[in-house]
Amino acid sequence: MTGVFRYLKGDKVIWAVVIFLSIVSLLAVYSSTGTLAYRYQGGNTAYYILKHSSIMMIGLAIIFITHMVPYKFYSRLSQLFLFSSLILLALTLIMGTTINQASRWLTLPGLGFTIQTSDFAKLSLIMYLARLLSRNQNDVKDTRDSFVKMLIPVLLVCSLIMPANLSTSLILFATCIVLMFIGRVRPRYLLLLIGAGLVFTSVFIAVALYSESEGRLGTWRNRIESFVTKSGEGNYQVEQSKIAIATGGLVGKGPGNSSQRNFLPHPYSDFIYAIIIEEYGIIGGLVMMFFYLWLLYRAGLIVKRSSRTFPAFLAIGLTLSIVIQAMINMAVVVNLLPVTGQPLPLVSMGGSSLVFTSIALGIIISVSHGVQKTAATLAENEDAGNDHEE
Repeated sequence: MTGVFRYLKGDKVIWAVVIFLSIVSLLAVYSSTGTLAYRYQGGNTAYYILKHSSIMMIGLAIIFITHMVPYKFYSRLSQLFLFSSLILLALTLIMGTTINQASRWLTLPGLGFTIQTSDFAKLSLIMYLARLLSRNQNDVKDTRDSFVKMLIPVLLVCSLIMPANLSTSLILFATCIVLMFIGRVRPRYLLLLIGAGLVFTSVFIAVALYSESEGRLGTWRNRIESFVTKSGEGNYQVEQSKIAIATGGLVGKGPGNSSQRNFLPHPYSDFIYAIIIEEYGIIGGLVMMFFYLWLLYRAGLIVKRSSRTFPAFLAIGLTLSIVIQAMINMAVVVNLLPVTGQPLPLVSMGGSSLVFTSIALGIIISVSHGVQKTAATLAENEDAGNDHEE
């Protein structure tokens, strides 16, 4: 393992977190896709783990490639990414592939591969917002113009995501609020923005509750009612999840011994955390949570050691998007929040979600590498200055 780490730049702890979560993902996906394999692949249990392993290897390759790119390049690239993501989000709403009454995916012509455009939009918006915050640090507290420049892309992206994916829109909105707070935007402006967001979301929920629509509004109405009344399909998922947690106990049933994977809808994606707790116990679940929080802590260290604002905002923004999504996934599993359909980053089985999470992690590691190089250069210059004085 020491030999492998020699080829990996940047924060070695973040690399260790990535490797740990990848191993857990392979174990959990293999365990949770047995029923799926018997239903659709004639009992070939190796089909889904091989498919997931391939995507995981692609993800790790993406992390390696992106972490070799200097973080300064991502500042310029963020503008192109944001513009492209707005076009893709609009195309998704108009002609996207509809799955479970939601138009969230674009199918690539000739390849049959679908991407969830909101994943790309999350990455693009955070990169662009980090750039704006960095370039406007001198007047971010003093003028409304700086705030409006940040507000427009945030509202555009979140509004385009919301019709098909409310939970992702709210998570991204919350991440941007936290990032702007870290970027020294006036609390007064942020409170107004939060208030407007709460009003808009309340209106959306009210419309969903009283609408007769069977589309996405109907889906959200059912989820909200299930969460409040403790009945319905959404509550069935949570009840099966709670059974998995309860039967897992403190140390779990052991790898591959889950029984709730046969009853829990989407045990390999949205509710994979419940399977992890069932097989590895509450201790295993807490260890998983610790690794995500450890990732956030390491991002905080990058911010502390960074001498420039853009890499600091970029690293903490991307890390927040990953960690907040992970915490919400875990909260849904234990019935603290309504069912949202958010996967567990880098662990749940998936295609585009895992790819874009890998890109984000690669950029975070690239920033840590850049910060380390800058710190080393400053230390060398300081030592040279001391030698000269002597």
